[in-house]
Amino acid sequence: MMPTIEIVGAGPAGLAAALTIARRGGRAIVFERATEIGHRFQGDFEGIENWTTEGDVLEELASLGIAATFEHTPFRECVFYDPQGREHVCRSAQPLFYLVRRGPGPGTLDQGLKEQALNAGVEFRFATAQKHLPQGGIVAHGPQRADAIAAGYIFETDSAICAFSVTSDHLAPKGYSYLLVCRGKGTIASCLFNDFHNERTYVERTVEFFREKTGVVMKNPRRFGGFANLFAPYSARKGNILYAGEAAGFQDALFGFGMRYALLSGHFAARALLEGSPETYDSLWRKRFGSLMKLAVVNRAIYERLGDSGYARLVCLIGRAPDARDWMRRYFGQGWLKKLFYPLARRQFSGRTNLLFACVEGCDCTLCRCKLAADCHLQE
Repeated sequence: MMPTIEIVGAGPAGLAAALTIARRGGRAIVFERATEIGHRFQGDFEGIENWTTEGDVLEELASLGIAATFEHTPFRECVFYDPQGREHVCRSAQPLFYLVRRGPGPGTLDQGLKEQALNAGVEFRFATAQKHLPQGGIVAHGPQRADAIAAGYIFETDSAICAFSVTSDHLAPKGYSYLLVCRGKGTIASCLFNDFHNERTYVERTVEFFREKTGVVMKNPRRFGGFANLFAPYSARKGNILYAGEAAGFQDALFGFGMRYALLSGHFAARALLEGSPETYDSLWRKRFGSLMKLAVVNRAIYERLGDSGYARLVCLIGRAPDARDWMRRYFGQGWLKKLFYPLARRQFSGRTNLLFACVEGCDCTLCRCKLAADCHLQE
């Protein structure tokens, strides 16, 4: 007899877990404290990375039973700007990433996964903040610490489909800024790894930069923002409770492309529980993307030391590559020397204070506005 498995959180990780359980004959119950899926997002664009494996990410997800029933647009070209504003065009034969929208609206990744889950027989308990899983289960309630934030605007526009990014500490300390436009909608944001409380200054600088460089016209702009937990633990398991997605810290520490890890980890967590062996979960995710996450932590440590001159050299290297996807796969997935530095890089980051504890009363930056989202901790 297949088990009933409870899941806390209806993000990509939780929904991937629920789909795996339901399609293998189990009963999946998803607890979501909001009244709808995708409540953390407002229709902003994000990318599902497609460069860390030779195979296509959508094919990998399909092999796990996760269909691309949401709007998705492949991008084979992206324009990078260095801190001096010089343009570098990066191209690849295969998609670098797939652009998706997040949020509760039609066509989003969140709603596409929800529809698949409902069709598979998954049960949802909305407006329910489940804090206890006495029989075990899967926790996928999103990030509980802040290592980076993305803040900016979503808007309507007549601009053509495009993807732009710029690396500059003047626009995004230790991070990057980006402009994404598709199907008449756009997202412009600064992804910060430092100085969070001054986000508005960086966001407005970013807007002015892209207006000058691209001529983008923003119609009906609406502010958005969110935070991310970037550094994975040694283990994502506490007894019979398995943590998936950002609840476990499964993110790309270098640039924050974490949706692929979220979906995979949800699937692996469900597999482990269905097979009655939760102790195998750590080995499953470590085998698939543990090495990639370690290299990302080292790459993040290196990146934070580069400064604007180093960012310029990095962008130049990507722009000169015959195929940007091949270059990025090598950069992200190889490097025995980098692995030797992982313990040092991990110690460097593990000692950092959770910046959610640095909120300022009366401040309306993304960090402070999102503080309440991190107050829903699971008590095992």
